[in-house]
Amino acid sequence: MTVNATVAGEIRRLHFSEKFSVHTVASQVGVHPDVVRRLVGHVTNSAGTKVQVAELLDAYAPFIQDTLAQYPRLRSTRIFDMLVARGFLGSPRTVRRYVASVRPRPRGEICLRPQPLIGEQAQVDWMHVGTLPVGTGERTVWAFVMVLSHSRALWAELLFDLSAHAVRRSLLRACAYFGGCTRQWLFDNPKTVVLDRHGDNYRFHPLILELCGALHVQPRLCAVRHPQSKGRVERAVRYLRERFLAGRMLVNLEQGNAELRDFVDRVAPSRPHPEFGPLTVGEVLAAERPRLLPLPATLPPQEATMPGTVDRYGLVSFDQNRYSVPSDQGRGPCVIAFDDVTVRLLVDGCEVARHRRCWGRRQVLERAEHRAEHAKKRPLGRTSVAQQRLRQAVPDIDKLFARWLSAGRNMGSVTAYTVKHLDLYGEAIFAEAMAHVLRSDRHDPGAVALMCDQIRARRGKPAPVTVPFGKHVVDAEVLQHSLESYDA
Repeated sequence: MTVNATVAGEIRRLHFSEKFSVHTVASQVGVHPDVVRRLVGHVTNSAGTKVQVAELLDAYAPFIQDTLAQYPRLRSTRIFDMLVARGFLGSPRTVRRYVASVRPRPRGEICLRPQPLIGEQAQVDWMHVGTLPVGTGERTVWAFVMVLSHSRALWAELLFDLSAHAVRRSLLRACAYFGGCTRQWLFDNPKTVVLDRHGDNYRFHPLILELCGALHVQPRLCAVRHPQSKGRVERAVRYLRERFLAGRMLVNLEQGNAELRDFVDRVAPSRPHPEFGPLTVGEVLAAERPRLLPLPATLPPQEATMPGTVDRYGLVSFDQNRYSVPSDQGRGPCVIAFDDVTVRLLVDGCEVARHRRCWGRRQVLERAEHRAEHAKKRPLGRTSVAQQRLRQAVPDIDKLFARWLSAGRNMGSVTAYTVKHLDLYGEAIFAEAMAHVLRSDRHDPGAVALMCDQIRARRGKPAPVTVPFGKHVVDAEVLQHSLESYDA
């Protein structure tokens, strides 16, 4: 229990001046007796006699100091356990308070404040913004931030992707915004930039090295757990959090980036420069721009490529989504060319489809013309042999099929029932009977059977007899075709 200075002074006065006992002082002031014991500086040993706290620790002070000299970060509770094993009679609180007073303090490191030359260095970092709903799920939103170390000019954009391809795109867009690039890029140690690091030995991502070589920039890494070496971009991240993101509701990434670009263009350059007196960041940037490295006539592409495969449904899987291609492409390999806005599908070096990139998950992006082509070449319903036989006998029988579907009949059972009458009465009687049925609005399969039997009776034909076959005879539907297709 913690008491204020007034109560603590009253406890000491009653105990030392008025000679009140611990319990009398506790009841008078309204605190626990242990609080009184702690404030008056004594505890009770196993024999029941009062022992001053200083006396309890005097014998163990050299041991505590030697232990802390060897293990400066050792917890006081562990030191208390070590003292109890050596006969200590006090409480953990006594040890904790003493250890806090004698624990060696680490010396603060003196940092060298860097002063980069004009146009020399740009610092790069990322910050977590939050999440946005996309489709049926949500995606994490990040902000890429680049700051020119001399002018403090910043550029930023919101993104869903933190891959090396996304880093490359953001770096190119930042250089295009500034109209040039500095001679150094100072990064933190993210896996998308540095693949491996052991002390001063590190290995950059090949895509970052390729971009740096194309723009003649030197990539550099700050020390591990040493944020002050990139304090300019850290301060810019804080500035964006407090001045741009605070109290702002992001609906989607397009709206967020539009508002961020307006902030970077209009608000950020007008802030005063922290070193050059009354000059603003925008004014210092105007003086720094001519000292930046010029960009090449043809910038490296922002688009990345990767191999893909067209599956049996005419779709290509990419980033947990599937994109359609025209039906004439067929199954096989393809190339996926993508950025953060567009996905292009290439076959044999030619673009066959272009889609807007979807940041949702498990979505099917199918263009209407692609679906129409697939449906035309591959009907959704599979035609049975029995239906093909009925079409051979009666070309207009699709009208009856449509009636069956509208009435909710089982297409398989009614088709099999109708084909039996084609076999019993023959194609001529069946076609005449079907013509009468189609002229009416009837769709009952029994109407076809009744009409076939009436036409048979008018023609004086005998009643058909169903011939049963043995179980070893397979009953199969066979399409009739012209015998001219056979060789003579």
